[in-house]
Amino acid sequence: MLTLILIGLLGGLITAVSPCILPVLPVVFLAGGPDAPASPGARAGPAARNRRPYAVVAGLVLSFSFFTLLGVTLISALGLPQDILRYVGLGLLILLGFGLIFPPVERLLERPFARIPQRQINKEGGAFALGLGLGLLYVPCAGPVLAAITVAGARGEISADIVALTVAFAVGTALPLLAFALAGRRVAERVTAFRARARKLRIAAGALMIALACALAFNVTDAIQRALPDYTSAAQRKIEDSDIARQQLSGLYNNSNKDLARCEDGADELRSCGKAPAIDGITKWLNTPGGRPIDLASLRGKVVLIDFWTYSCINCQRSLPHIGAWQRTYQDSGLEVIGVHSPEFAFEKDPGNVADQARKLGVDYPVALDNQLTTWDNYRNRFWPAKYLIDAQGTVRHFKFGEGQYDQTEDLIRTLLKQADPQVQLPPKTGQEDADLTQDRTPETYLSNLRIRGYIGDPLIDDKATVYRMASRVPLNKLSLGGTWTAGYEYFTAGPDARLAFTYKAKNVNVVLSGNGPVEVLRDGKVTATLRVTGAPTLYTLVDDDSAHEATVEIRPGAGIQAYSFTFG
Repeated sequence: MLTLILIGLLGGLITAVSPCILPVLPVVFLAGGPDAPASPGARAGPAARNRRPYAVVAGLVLSFSFFTLLGVTLISALGLPQDILRYVGLGLLILLGFGLIFPPVERLLERPFARIPQRQINKEGGAFALGLGLGLLYVPCAGPVLAAITVAGARGEISADIVALTVAFAVGTALPLLAFALAGRRVAERVTAFRARARKLRIAAGALMIALACALAFNVTDAIQRALPDYTSAAQRKIEDSDIARQQLSGLYNNSNKDLARCEDGADELRSCGKAPAIDGITKWLNTPGGRPIDLASLRGKVVLIDFWTYSCINCQRSLPHIGAWQRTYQDSGLEVIGVHSPEFAFEKDPGNVADQARKLGVDYPVALDNQLTTWDNYRNRFWPAKYLIDAQGTVRHFKFGEGQYDQTEDLIRTLLKQADPQVQLPPKTGQEDADLTQDRTPETYLSNLRIRGYIGDPLIDDKATVYRMASRVPLNKLSLGGTWTAGYEYFTAGPDARLAFTYKAKNVNVVLSGNGPVEVLRDGKVTATLRVTGAPTLYTLVDDDSAHEATVEIRPGAGIQAYSFTFG
């Protein structure tokens, strides 16, 4: 648990200094400023306001922790809209803004605290209420740690580990904010102009809160945050997405998956890997009668193949024909295939996109949309594609990460079917050749500042438009940038004169692009096509040959085009 607490604490610290919290920092800073004067011409001394920063941050941490952990459960139980907490926070922020401008409103807001004997605590009631409102607006600032807390809260599985993680995360977020609020108090106490103009500053702070609430309501702050570099993304990934963090967060609210550690990837024989974890946290089901969910317990007596995939992954696409062939060949013999679509990119969470791509790829068996990666975590999965074989008693007997070994996997399916029903008459094998699809072929490459491989050229600058010089020679399986690019975690964004050259060996080359504009395609220096990119991220084919070749493909995208990954076949 100590490791989990440390991960939560560090994750909270990073979140509290990330761009997502910038819009509320001015309010936190001014929260430690001058209090209302007791009478005309008077001003409050330091003692009258010395606890305002603590009250604001305490309120923020309390509402943030409570509603992050239990908010979804309470909202669902009460049948309220999912965005009700956001609107409550906005309303409270506006009300407090008016309280700073109009003293009678402030006295009304402090009335709930009037019965508390200590006068100073009573005076901090408005600051505490401000923190409560800010905490509601602070909830959306999320990373993997906060996602784990939110998912556990939504499922009502509140364990000691989850509570410890939540408290640690909340403390981590509180420390930088408290330092900022104390800095605001210190400035207000030391600068004479602040003390002399306490009333005017309170009006300005109130107007700022109202303006902030309106900006948040109309998503003006989103545009501001998009314009700022995500300077904490690298640190967040290193802490929250590290191997240690994954091990701690995976299976945090379900112990049934720990037995999967008994088995190894691609074993050549069936083994007992523990009871199959549940398929849960599913946003929507495709290809089932009426969209109804499938419970693994209802499939006892059948052999189940679970395939984790995502539609823009070329490796997954190459494995789908094998899985479809097994479904068609063995479904009458007791095989049930379930695809678990666990998105790699944000655009893959859209049910319409998944349904459309599944239809184009010929996926007609049931597909569960695992948008929150709940089932992915249940199985401790870390790969696309990944196949899990479950026997008729509900025990995981085999799993295979990545492509290949199709002939071996089919043999194991046939063995499990025979074990489930010794009298079954199995049809001939599908005849799919288990060729080594990955031999000598250029591997899939992500355009991500943390996951890219094979890059040569000027050092990548995270989340900042930078002019790059393309390498004079790009070796096999390497890529280089030219012109202006912004290197982000999920994609690279093209700027003026953007170019990208990639030397590959494959039959076909594909790239995932989004945005609006032209993309010129060159092969070995000669223009071969001009793509017209429109809308959401889509897989575009750059090269499609009958046999594998070694060549250099270059793209010259228009400014604003976003490139996610290259895949090769």
